[in-house]
Parts: sequence; structure tokens; C-alpha cells
Amino acid sequence: METNLRTLGANEAKVVLSLREQAQSVVQTKDVIALLGSEPKARKVICNLVRKGWLSRLVGGRYLFLPPEHGPENLGENNILALASAVVEPSYIGWWSAASFHGFTTQRPMSVTVAVLRQVQPRIIEDHEIRFVKVAPRKFFGFESASLYDRTIAISSKTKTLIDCLDRPDLCGGPAELARIVYGASRDVDPRIAVDTARQMKSSALLQRFGYLMDLVGWQVSNELRTQLRKTIPKTTRSLLGNKARSPHDVGYVAEWGLFVHASNQDLLADVPRSPLKHHVCC
Repeated sequence: METNLRTLGANEAKVVLSLREQAQSVVQTKDVIALLGSEPKARKVICNLVRKGWLSRLVGGRYLFLPPEHGPENLGENNILALASAVVEPSYIGWWSAASFHGFTTQRPMSVTVAVLRQVQPRIIEDHEIRFVKVAPRKFFGFESASLYDRTIAISSKTKTLIDCLDRPDLCGGPAELARIVYGASRDVDPRIAVDTARQMKSSALLQRFGYLMDLVGWQVSNELRTQLRKTIPKTTRSLLGNKARSPHDVGYVAEWGLFVHASNQDLLADVPRSPLKHHVCC
């Protein structure tokens, strides 16, 4: 009778015990070679451990260890955020994936988006699509460690998730989903810290979207903070939120923020709760 149990040979057990004792989540081929003292032996053991469900292949020569706590059966790793976070170092899970993790939206994106500093091709790991987005070094900050199903992942903080989404609406589901994320973030994010973080990104378009959507969803902030945000935006700067072409029911040009909004209020507010926000009114 066929079995799906995760068995171990002598050399395989040596590797698994070593990884378990060192609490090592990510293992590279060179680590196993060093442990076993033979490259052919190490590659054979790695192949067996992948087949038996002790390792998940991430990228060439890099694997995620599935410890004994995962149970006796070969069920693979279903923690897609842990897999995505482990592929490249340094990296962090961001944009729509992070917004879903933090509860800013009820939507669950079909793929995981990861911020990296170098070009990395998208991958399918354990039947999940992982997309890697190269960002400028000045924007590669604001991430933290979080625990998810006994795994540690690197993910953007609540504040940085909001700002990253404002910077790249295309990576968080588009304008309507961005409005929902801004509303969701308003419950947990200090607007003063958010504005400071947004200014670090050195993007006028980001600031213009932030100001407009803050007003649209009813995020109440002090006049002082609003003035500070407006003064950071050059008066002659014009940016776009939405489609390139304008439709008859679109909002149009919003002079206060220098923003062309090519989407309707009805569409933007489709998933935003109607009740007004009454929190984080800061000086």
C-alpha cells in the first residue's frame, strides 16, 4: 500500500536534525554539502528531501525547511507568504499582499508581491505565483518581521504598506481598491507618521493621491497636517489617478491636490463603508 509519510534515511535524518537543532528555516545547497562533506551525496539527499516533503524548492540552490512540526505526511508548505519571503534576501512582502495581511482590505490577491533590490523573475512555488518588484534603494525601508503559522516573514509595516500602495496603485488592485486600503489603514495608522513616511519616498504623485484619497474616504486630520502635506507638493505638479483616458462620469481635475482623477466617485467608494471616520485627528 502506498504511503505519503515523510520518511528519512540516515543521511537525510542527519540533515533534518541539524536544521532542526539550529532552527534554520532556509537552507542552501552549500550548507548541506558542508554538513555531509560530499557534493554528490548532498545533492542526492536534497533531491530526496524535496521529494519526501522535508524541503520546498524556492530558487536554484535555495530551499525552505519543513520541520517535523509540519506533521508526518508529505503535504507540502501551504504558507505562501513564508515561501515568498524566503526566496530572496533582502526582500519584503508588500503592496496588495501586505494590505490583505494587515486587514486593510477584504480582498485576497491571487499572487504574492515581493519588494527586492535586484531584478528577479516571477516564480511559481507550490502552485502559487510570486511576483518580484525591483524598487529604488530609497524606497526599500519600513518592513518588519511578523509571525504567521509559526513562520517568520518579512513584510512592510502598516504605515509603509499604505505608502507603498499609494506609490504603486497598479500593485494593489487599482484606484478603487486603493481607496479601500486607505480607508482600512486610517483605523490603524497615525497620519503624521504616514505623511513623514510618504515624504521620504520623494514622489509628488504619491502625496497628491494621499491627500485626495484621505479627503475622499473621510480620514479626519488637522488643518495643520493637511497644510503641511499640500506645501510639500510643488504647485506646478500634476499627476493622474485612474485610467489614461477620461470618461464622462470621472471626477476630473481636483485643483486642491493637482490631481486628475480618471474614475468616478461611485467606483472609488464602491467598497468603502459609508460611516464617517472619527479617529486619528492629529495636530
